[in-house]
Amino acid sequence: MSATHPKEKQQTIANTAQLSGVGLHTGVQVTLTFIPAEANTGIVFRRSDLEGAPEVPADVDFVIETARGTTLCKGEARVSTVEHTLAAAGGLQIDNLIIDVNGPEIPIMDGSSRFFTEALQKAGIVEQDAEREYFELKTNVFFNDSGRGVEIMAIPAENYRVKVMIDFNSRVLGFQHAQLNHIAEFNQEISSCRTFVFLHELNALLESNLIKGGDLSNAIVYVDRDLTEVEKQKLNEVFGRSDVHVTADGTLNNISIMHQNEAARHKLLDVVGDLMLIGKPIRAQIIATRPGHAANVEFARKIKQLIKQEKNRKGDSLDIDLSQPPLYNINDIMRILPHRQPFLLIDKILEMSENHVVGLKNVTMNEDFFRGHFPGNPVMPGVLIIEAMAQVGGILVLNTVPDPENYLTYFMKIDNVRFKQKVSPGDTLIFKLELISPIRRGICHMRGVAFVNGKPVTEAEMMAQIVKEKGLVD
Repeated sequence: MSATHPKEKQQTIANTAQLSGVGLHTGVQVTLTFIPAEANTGIVFRRSDLEGAPEVPADVDFVIETARGTTLCKGEARVSTVEHTLAAAGGLQIDNLIIDVNGPEIPIMDGSSRFFTEALQKAGIVEQDAEREYFELKTNVFFNDSGRGVEIMAIPAENYRVKVMIDFNSRVLGFQHAQLNHIAEFNQEISSCRTFVFLHELNALLESNLIKGGDLSNAIVYVDRDLTEVEKQKLNEVFGRSDVHVTADGTLNNISIMHQNEAARHKLLDVVGDLMLIGKPIRAQIIATRPGHAANVEFARKIKQLIKQEKNRKGDSLDIDLSQPPLYNINDIMRILPHRQPFLLIDKILEMSENHVVGLKNVTMNEDFFRGHFPGNPVMPGVLIIEAMAQVGGILVLNTVPDPENYLTYFMKIDNVRFKQKVSPGDTLIFKLELISPIRRGICHMRGVAFVNGKPVTEAEMMAQIVKEKGLVD
């Protein structure tokens, strides 16, 4: 499918842009600043009001709450109600962006993406040198929550398209549907559509003190019954007005419905925003029935898992020229690793970057373990293949410190180990390991594949930590 699409460049903004408002649920006044970001940064939220200005990527792996919006958290960096801002960035096809916010929640503005879209457009959108990488769906993906009547499906398609259907079984908000045929239509057709709530939900939020920043300008309130005088008086007090009433559309006044299906269009807006948490644009048609943040996020996780699986399959290949001099020979390795024979299980490091390492072991009949492990039909023990793989990975993580000879590497976890074929004397094992996440505080999480004759024989995910111990190597 990709052959039919011209290459596209990643995009960011040309200048910074700033706007201020209150958080819907916290009522806190917040200033938000959009900042250009380098290629391959992705979209990152920064809490500039906290010490060290900690960051949290716009990634589904960091979602911690979806009850009244989508909340991200990583360490001290927690940011709520991110979906409308992400939808604006997605609608403008912005790949790389720092979203600096000096409070715990993105301002609600008018309950849509319009203000964010306008700020980003004013900042200007520029292409970057790096190519945009799409995930092209190859099979249908389904999510179903029968208890809530929620269904979301993704179907392979040439472009990103979204269709949303809602039905609240209400006389004022029954069946509606909305459709986005191309992401370029988002700003004109979807971005300005505002969030909505039913009156009984609004009352529950008010009673729980969970909607401190709301007023009649940032949410459509649907009312499917007549208001009592007591309710009118209470709403007048809440919104600081004297004329709150129900319109002919079945909504509270002071907001005019822009589209007959504005509620469905806003649900589509939320889908676009939440699916930005996949981390890369996708080519697929999304069909969602009664979607909400929880379902959107779970669906995003399904898509991201497919991306990880595809990346792993692509990584399960090898293109190494064994005639080239090694990056590290056995003497170099012994200066870094504390292991010695018979437990030094690697012979060479062939290549290495910040994110991957490739090592080699020649399996010979002289190995000590062959004397006792199936001596009549020698097979290298699987646990020793994993140990050799870990030693190759240890070279990568030890390369991050200036004195690797003073560190030991300890296993923390081993997952998803698979042995695909036996390893025998005469085989040459090539180990290729790639980081699953960046190395932090000496903790390394990586996925490794062992090859013989270019075919995978073993794979595993492992986590290890290096710990400083003086005087390990003579």
